[in-house]
Amino acid sequence: MKDAFGAPQSLLLLGGTSEIGLATARRLIARRTRTVWLAGRPSPALTAAADSLRALGAEVRTVPFDALDTESHAERLGKIFTEGDIDLVLLAFGILGDQAHDEADPLAAVRVAQTNYTGAVSAGLICAGALQAQGHGSLVVLSSVAGERARRANFIYGSSKAGLDAFAQGLGDALQGTGVHVMVVRPGFVRSRMTAGLEEAPLATTPEAVALAIELGLRRRSETVWVPGALRVVMSALRHVPRPVFRRLPV
Repeated sequence: MKDAFGAPQSLLLLGGTSEIGLATARRLIARRTRTVWLAGRPSPALTAAADSLRALGAEVRTVPFDALDTESHAERLGKIFTEGDIDLVLLAFGILGDQAHDEADPLAAVRVAQTNYTGAVSAGLICAGALQAQGHGSLVVLSSVAGERARRANFIYGSSKAGLDAFAQGLGDALQGTGVHVMVVRPGFVRSRMTAGLEEAPLATTPEAVALAIELGLRRRSETVWVPGALRVVMSALRHVPRPVFRRLPV
């Protein structure tokens, strides 16, 4: 259960090496989160992530998790909830892909879609069901402003995030009144390993800024969080630009 300060005492991070996810975990540990589960493919990076959070005073466990191996999700994620209640599930896994390459290689494009959408639907429903069964908890889903409107430069990634965003919104509606809170987070360009080498977009942000926005959103029980907040206005305008004009915009 959440402590007297409203902070979750237990966290399940789906995507255990996610920079945004780990930045969020660090903030929450500073606010009395004590148990952290890191779900991800076994790797030195996952081990290092667990060690870094243990050094902050948290009890950290790792669990093998592969977004593409949906047949294993129910068993592996279900076992976590048998160990005790989870106050917060942060769905933070995803891949950017390479638009130019993936257009010419449909199997690579499918991998992006299956990771970002199909894997998230599977894990999201399983965790939502477990949260509902325990009667409380929050599910935070990392979406993206890229899902707001398909762009020529990244429509494969953007379409996968559009599907994830719509799924998470519908799931939140379905869980109204159950004690489970669903929050969709829509960051813009985040300076991270995933975007290394890419030209930085306007209103770029950092994993730490996204983590702060997640923490504030949880306190307020927000349903949608934009990072930075100015993107809400920007995307509201871009959403209504006629397609012939939108194609010519440098976005």
